Order: sequence, then C-alpha cells, then structure tokens
Amino acid sequence: MQQLYILRHGQIPQITPRRFIGCTDVPLDQTGKEQAAAMGQALKNVRLDKAVCSDLGRTMHTARLALEQHPAPLAAEPMPLLREINLGRWEGMTKDDVRAAFPGQFEQRGNDLGGFVPEQGESFAQVQKRAARFLDIMKNEPADSVLAVTHAGFIRTLLCLVRQTPLDRLFDMDQDYCRLTLLTLDHGSWQVRFANMDAQTFSRQNA
Repeated sequence: MQQLYILRHGQIPQITPRRFIGCTDVPLDQTGKEQAAAMGQALKNVRLDKAVCSDLGRTMHTARLALEQHPAPLAAEPMPLLREINLGRWEGMTKDDVRAAFPGQFEQRGNDLGGFVPEQGESFAQVQKRAARFLDIMKNEPADSVLAVTHAGFIRTLLCLVRQTPLDRLFDMDQDYCRLTLLTLDHGSWQVRFANMDAQTFSRQNA
C-alpha cells in the first residue's frame, strides 16, 4: 500500500494586519524552524523512500530540517506543481487594501471560492487541477512511501478532491503550520487516513 505523507511548511513571520500570502517567497521564522525540526524527530522512525517539496523557500527549508534526522539519506526534490496558490495582484495586500484597489472583488471571491481568479493570479479550482496532476504522478511513483512538503491552500484543495468535498468548503479543513496529513493508495483510489496531525501526536501514535 503506497503511503503519501503531506506536510505543510513551518510558520512564517506573523504580520499584523494579516496579508494575502500565496506564492510570495517568504522565509520560516524561528518557530517555523523549530516546528520542522520537531516533525523531523517524529518522522525519523517512519520509512520514507522519497521526498518532494514546493520550490518556494519555506517548503524547501522545512523539508531540509525535517529530513536531517532521518536515517535515509534523503533530499527533497523541488516540484513547482506543489506551489501555493498564486494570488496575483492581491499578494502582500490586506483585506482593506484589496477592497480599496479592487472594489467588489473580495465579495466575489467569497461567493465563488473555487472559481474566482484574482488579476494575474489563479483560482483554487486551478490549484486543485495541479493537486490532481500530482496525485496522478504519485500513483505511478515506484517509491512506496513519499513525503511531500507543500502549502495550506494546495493541501486543502487536494483534500477536497479526495474527499469529494466542494471547494466552497475549502476553509472548513484546518491546515495548521507544520502539520501532517497521510494518504494511502488502496486499489487505485486515494484515501485520507488522517489530516492536520501535529508532531507530538504523530510521535505518540508511532511510538
């Protein structure tokens, strides 16, 4: 049975008021680095044959820290397919900025969470198509156990796909920093075994 461990990157600097951060390349903060190291400790007794990650810095750094403690000599292969949603001209803006610069668009997005495309960006439906391509690639992956380090938006669209949940319920699915999700491939179909599990709980269950 193929296993696909999907990890969200560690925490990034917290800015107030909150801003839209999609594919903007921001680093981990100190807490994020500690989270990645803790998840690495939790994963060190798990068989991993391969690792992949988004090509953004925060995911590559998370992957490197998480794999440092693993007995297998693994380095994560960057995959642009795993990138976070591209929010286009909304990147770096606050909600108030968006409302001022693009009147009505914030409300349009709320009414069509899956289909709305910000200017020069992409929709969650388009991200979900990337997630579907990734899962198809993994179906043909000879490695039995793969770690993929990616982003909350990507993971949420993937979970909606596997669970056959509408994208307008995307944000019902919690995806905290550096939490782990496990999918298994059973008779050609992906199944969610758990989602959004922290390092401590995962360590306890795999002790």
